[in-house]
Amino acid sequence: MSAAADTATGTPPAARHRWYEDIQALAIGTLFVALGVVMFGTAGLLTGGTAGIAFLIHYATGVSFSLAFFVINLPFYLFAWKRMGRAFTAKTFAAVGLLSLFVHFLPQGLHFDFLSPPLAAVLGGLLCGTGMLMLFRHRASLGGLNVLVLYLQERLGWRAGKVQMAMDALIVLGALMVADGERVALSVLGAVVLNLTLTINHRPGRYMAI
Repeated sequence: MSAAADTATGTPPAARHRWYEDIQALAIGTLFVALGVVMFGTAGLLTGGTAGIAFLIHYATGVSFSLAFFVINLPFYLFAWKRMGRAFTAKTFAAVGLLSLFVHFLPQGLHFDFLSPPLAAVLGGLLCGTGMLMLFRHRASLGGLNVLVLYLQERLGWRAGKVQMAMDALIVLGALMVADGERVALSVLGAVVLNLTLTINHRPGRYMAI
């Protein structure tokens, strides 16, 4: 529908985000996610997506989360470039880099003397979900499975939150290899909170990611 038709029907035409709006969204969105990730790590929890895989590697081998997360995402950029476009890929690369840096440096300025694991699961899930939502709405993601989830939503109409939740559940269940049942259950809770945030607030046709 044209902009004129939108005006005639009283529906304002969609406006593109300005470059400085994209920058602030990338910075704030990744900072929110990073804080959620730090809370998960402090409480010994995991999350879904490539971040969850990075946590599994970190807990199993001692490799830093930031390094594992950045490296895991490298193969997905080619898919993003071909399927989602250069702008989306560039923003995603920037978001992944920022998240890796924030997660590495945040603990140097922020320390939790006490953090209840159930509270970490809920607040961490809310922070990660809100941060990812900001990125999605500015045509960016955190790479990896986010790229696949957004592609499936745009092409097949599959709800991003539901698809992400299914994938996250499988990844979190893999935590049984490196964590006890209580930590895994709380990790599942965090993943559910995260993905409910996406499911409720990010719907096809309402506010498109690309």
